[in-house]
Amino acid sequence: MRILFLTQVLPYPLDAGPKIRAYYTLRHLASQHEIVLLSFRRQADPPEAIAKLSEICRAVYAVPIRRSALGDAWHGFLSLLNGEPFLISRDRNIEMRQAVRWVVKEEGPFDAIHADQLWMAPYAAFARSQLPNPGQVRMILDQHNAVFQIPRRMAQGERNYLKREILKLESRKLAKYEIRTCAECDHVVFVSEQDQSALRQYGLPESIPSRQTVIPISVDTEHLRMPMAKDAPPRVTFMGGLHWPPNAEGVEWFTKQVWSLVRTSVPEAIFTLIGKLPPGKSLKPRESIEVTGYLNDPDPYLKETRVFVVPLQSGGGMRVKILDAWSRSLPVVSTTIGAEGLRAHHGKNILLADTPEEFAKAVNSLLLDSRLAASIASEGRSTVETHYDWKRVYSLWDEVYG
Repeated sequence: MRILFLTQVLPYPLDAGPKIRAYYTLRHLASQHEIVLLSFRRQADPPEAIAKLSEICRAVYAVPIRRSALGDAWHGFLSLLNGEPFLISRDRNIEMRQAVRWVVKEEGPFDAIHADQLWMAPYAAFARSQLPNPGQVRMILDQHNAVFQIPRRMAQGERNYLKREILKLESRKLAKYEIRTCAECDHVVFVSEQDQSALRQYGLPESIPSRQTVIPISVDTEHLRMPMAKDAPPRVTFMGGLHWPPNAEGVEWFTKQVWSLVRTSVPEAIFTLIGKLPPGKSLKPRESIEVTGYLNDPDPYLKETRVFVVPLQSGGGMRVKILDAWSRSLPVVSTTIGAEGLRAHHGKNILLADTPEEFAKAVNSLLLDSRLAASIASEGRSTVETHYDWKRVYSLWDEVYG
């Protein structure tokens, strides 16, 4: 088949969950089909990314995406007027629409159009409308998240009344938009049954179950195994971009409410925060807290990590950071929401905790009990090898594309 594959992030390098999902999906599909990739490109994307993706795809095209506080304010205003979710309105881009029209004309015809994440569904629908035989072209949506759950959960922890109401409104608009978009697609792929169930509770029809498939996000476990450095300090690590609000919210909760409790029992403990910071913002390191920012190679810190934490209070989909930690044989402590959608079993392959006291106790138990830490890490590695290796799991895409 000839497939037009649309992504909201350029799926390389593999430093974020959406990139990992799209990259290994591309790898699998390209082994059997001809792929043309059209993606948004950010200023920070390295030049070699397109060259790397060109090794997989027949052709790769990228459109710059520019965001600003003024632009976000404008799209927020438009969202209030026209009822479209802000997260969708923000990514409506005339240059991408023009690129879609050009790629369809120059690279078509296509047998299928793959929208990676909800944000690209409008462009997939537009691409199909430009083809001479739109009724014969399948449109597949890969739902990385039940997106409406992200603002809904953030609203639950928001103290500011106005922000809370805006988040609740955005959640309601997203739920309606997601259900309508899913109904317009020929096939919808979810990363977890929890996301599928969440949308069904809001009205996603079950009448045509063959149009809905669950394919979990999967990783390359072969290349992530990593021995821990000897005599490592009691390092506790979080890895994830703080430009993503659920990550920023979770780190704030951990540093303000959990970390002091950890250090009461393990005063020499170090918390290391690895990840991209919001544009124009910085975090000052404090006593016992390191802020590295984005790292091309986080391995030196991860080799010294004794506990990997996922203190998320909101979000949706699957946390690839847990798959990454399991692949590296790191013991993980997570909130229940943080481990949602995964085969996470408390006390076996992970420790789950939702209050500051419980979370700190779980972290300290792994810092102080090396035997428990080794057992949790070993079970995590076994879980990711069995259930989340892309070479095993992504044959499920063959059923979607038939």
